[in-house]
Amino acid sequence: MFAAERRQLILEMVRANGAVSLRELARVVQTSEVTVRRDVRALEAEGLLDRRHGGAVLPGGFTRESGFPQKSHLATAEKTAIADLAAGLVGEGEAIVVGAGTTTQELARRLARVPGLTVVTNSLLVAQALAHANRVEVVMTGGTLRGSNYALVGSGAEQSLQGLRVSRAFLSGSGLTAERGLSTSNMLSASVDRALVQAAAEVVVLADHTKLGSDTMFQTVPTELITRLVTDEPPVHDERAATELQALADQGVEITVAGPDADTSAGDAPPPGRQPRQEMPLPGQRRTQGGHGGPGGLGPQLRSAAVLADGPVGRVADMRRR
Repeated sequence: MFAAERRQLILEMVRANGAVSLRELARVVQTSEVTVRRDVRALEAEGLLDRRHGGAVLPGGFTRESGFPQKSHLATAEKTAIADLAAGLVGEGEAIVVGAGTTTQELARRLARVPGLTVVTNSLLVAQALAHANRVEVVMTGGTLRGSNYALVGSGAEQSLQGLRVSRAFLSGSGLTAERGLSTSNMLSASVDRALVQAAAEVVVLADHTKLGSDTMFQTVPTELITRLVTDEPPVHDERAATELQALADQGVEITVAGPDADTSAGDAPPPGRQPRQEMPLPGQRRTQGGHGGPGGLGPQLRSAAVLADGPVGRVADMRRR
């Protein structure tokens, strides 16, 4: 494929999806990430797109939201690794909320085998993934269906979450920065996500490396309310993503990284030479200062969150400044 043809295809993919990772671009145009990076740099010089943390986005600063069909084909390997790691945070008998998104949909598929679990969600895709899980109770919010991401939004969804209290919220979004936290491109989705956050003692954000450093219009979770970020390992050349991760960690966010060679099968013994998962204390006390009460950040009406099981599901990087 000639350079002009390759760059035209890259431009069409970015226009169709809003944001595309270098890995995905390299896979589609069947060339190396080095070549794709050079093409993206050339297209940026022409003002046709912007480079962002291991990927390319539409020009103009704020990225727009892609529809579900486009999102479902982006960074699929990264989302799978993130979902495998995040599932290890959920214990038997817990009550959690799970927001809308393709990454949270992947998480839901892995929660079907957790006995006694209660999942509150505004996502039809999350509910569908758990529909045949006999040991999991699914509670849907009310609201108006937003067809682009199969999520329930609006005042009905927000009101149905009032008075709810669970151990954790699992959310994804369109962008994540240390300055503003998690954000999304849709006002109605942002309002429901804020209500989900208010219902939880801890907030876990699921975001692949292409979201790091991207900022969109509506803030959903400020950085100080994010307990943990589960992400994939950025490419070696992506210094800006590493800088963003460090900035998040410096603000007290616990960073859990799914390495490219992580064995995510639950219950298996670590392969030879690999250390078991490292456990670190959660900075959940930040959520308790607003009056949630109870030891460890959980109110008296909550079951204690389960301790993470040891296992070779990735690595936990303690990046907080000492």
